[in-house]
Amino acid sequence: MKNLFVIALLMIQPAVAAKLEYNLDAEQVAENTWFVEGTTEDFSFENGGNIVNTAFIATGEGVLVLDTGVSRRYGEELRSLIEATTEQPIKLVINTHQHPDHFLGNQAFTEAPIASLAKTQQQIEQSGDAFAENMYRLVGDWMRGTESITPDQVLEPGMVQMGEHKLEWIELTGHSGADLVLFDHTTGVLFPFDMVFYQRALTTPHTPGLKQWRSELEQLRQIPFKLMLPGHGPAVTDARALDQMQAYLDWLDTTFTHAAEQGLSMTEVMALPIPEQFNSISLRQQEFERSVFHLYPDYEAAAF
Repeated sequence: MKNLFVIALLMIQPAVAAKLEYNLDAEQVAENTWFVEGTTEDFSFENGGNIVNTAFIATGEGVLVLDTGVSRRYGEELRSLIEATTEQPIKLVINTHQHPDHFLGNQAFTEAPIASLAKTQQQIEQSGDAFAENMYRLVGDWMRGTESITPDQVLEPGMVQMGEHKLEWIELTGHSGADLVLFDHTTGVLFPFDMVFYQRALTTPHTPGLKQWRSELEQLRQIPFKLMLPGHGPAVTDARALDQMQAYLDWLDTTFTHAAEQGLSMTEVMALPIPEQFNSISLRQQEFERSVFHLYPDYEAAAF
């Protein structure tokens, strides 16, 4: 019986391995611009960690890759997708911030320069291995062969002409302490990356503060974009994603402030109701509880 069980396992394993494909799809959303949309779920073995949006622009003098995904496997599939979409070579790869779903696909792009903000480079150098190890625990074999690769170039904020595209790189801090935003003046596409979550609850482990994040959203409102591609969630052509973010951040900040003033414990805060206006946002309960853990101690300290 034991031998039959072992044989059965051996028969099952290749079938499971064969399913480990992201089946990435690139949607052309503007001239020379493609959007690869992930799910609005949490990390799991079922989705392989594909919860992130990535993108690429065929600039005329080469492809600009905007984030590389959650694993070596994701990066390799993204690279194959790019090569099937355009004949232009990959010219530059960008890591927008330190979170693992945005840079752990770097191994697939090591022949091209990989750039980030200086602080992001430092953060990945310090924490990249730990992020990779944690992702192994969360999604298992999807991460096989994945190692953290630190960006090898520092990207300076400002305006740059890349091929046919006039690009503006903007440095913010609200989400992770070092957050890159891109506005393509040529197409009107705004890439706020994880400064904006839409229809998916935002994450807060490295934010310098909700007030800082709220303030920087006002900067994004001043950009005359035609299309916005959030770091998580679907594309939008108006300010609805910013409106949802602003409302959620306002509620979160107000809730934590009042709870701290009342002396509520973390457990009591986690049990507070989430307003119905946020019912369309996925993972709202899970991320709210995580935000209590990440942020509430600072509100308690400020109150007392």
